[in-house]
Amino acid sequence: MSFAKFARSPLVWVLIVALAMRLGMGLWWQAQLPPGARFAFPDSESYWSLAGAMARGEPYAFGTPPAMVFRTPGYPLILAGLFITAGREPPVSAAIALNAVLGVLAVLGVYALAVRLFDRRTGLVAATIVALYPGAIGTSVFILSEAAFCPLLIAQLLATTLAWQSAGTKATIALAVAAGCCAGAASLVRPSWLLFVPFALAVGLLSGRHLKRHLLCGVCSLVGLAIVMAPWWMRNYRVTGHFVPTTLQVGASLYDGLNPRATGASEMSFVPGFVALEEQEPEGGESFEYRLDRRLRSASLEWVETHPGRALQLALVKFVRMWNVWPNEAEFRSWPMRMAVAATYVPLLLLALIGAFRFTPRGWSYALCWLPAVYLTLLHMIFVSSLRYREPAMLPLAILGAGALMFYPPHKGQGSAPAAGDLREA
Repeated sequence: MSFAKFARSPLVWVLIVALAMRLGMGLWWQAQLPPGARFAFPDSESYWSLAGAMARGEPYAFGTPPAMVFRTPGYPLILAGLFITAGREPPVSAAIALNAVLGVLAVLGVYALAVRLFDRRTGLVAATIVALYPGAIGTSVFILSEAAFCPLLIAQLLATTLAWQSAGTKATIALAVAAGCCAGAASLVRPSWLLFVPFALAVGLLSGRHLKRHLLCGVCSLVGLAIVMAPWWMRNYRVTGHFVPTTLQVGASLYDGLNPRATGASEMSFVPGFVALEEQEPEGGESFEYRLDRRLRSASLEWVETHPGRALQLALVKFVRMWNVWPNEAEFRSWPMRMAVAATYVPLLLLALIGAFRFTPRGWSYALCWLPAVYLTLLHMIFVSSLRYREPAMLPLAILGAGALMFYPPHKGQGSAPAAGDLREA
């Protein structure tokens, strides 16, 4: 294909629009911040600080006293490149541009996966939906880990699909290991993703079909996951003396979602009280960070044991918060904002549900498009919940939505047979 023909291809223009939307919205949002404010969210400051520490070769720690296992290193490692290339304190606009590029990679990944499951036209529709969908744009606007997590999630699903559809055993193993490596990278960006591979394997085995293939792909993916996560696990054991699979913020996150004052939203004002309590009554000779995590985790589990009904009620509240048709937070609940969210989210969700119902019988590759939504929903019915946490799952759902849009109702000769890659599942 000549460059001129390539430049005129619809996909290139979709990617250009995706980049412009993300870059423009990111710079606009940054301009709305109060004078002197660099970030809208406290989490952004921790990613930025850790990225700078990595670039300067300083200890990977954040806060006072220094927390050594506060964040997984995936997103700070990506941001660290800015500190290396742009100086000791790069402009936030550089990170916005980097996030915009990551968002474009997610759009490109959605196109590739949709083409694999359907055809090029459907791939272009899916890419266009994700390029313009406000929720997907939002994942690239803020200096938060979703920017890097989304393309890695799609890369994992694409590699898993290629492994599942591969005819050769060697190719299946290689692609499944690659999918596991993508899962490991995604988990180093968003620690909550760590259990997705075993979750998907369990769901596949419970389906009762193609058990050997599920075992082969699942076990190989677990190997890839372990390969990528192993350096972080070894580092955590070295600094804490314990196996810490992700971070020592699990206890705080769990208590945030399950405590006497929990509402389903994040509200971390309880942390200083637990810090003071731990300083007065240490529970052992472990590091302060490790003891604090265990104290918070124990307090949360003890509360659930004595208030199971309230915990179940909170789970329902969190479900509604995650899949609400408009923003949960008061500052984003103006009627124009409500209508903008509802008008884009509701049609896409309905199309995705139609696509899931219509195409899941074609095989496991299609079920993988809605499985992240199920996993993340179950997870955030335990921890805190908001619209933010559904947005990565909306990307693969958009593929099913595009399939429903292009194939439903089915035209003659369309939508009546499984895609070529899944013929073995028919």
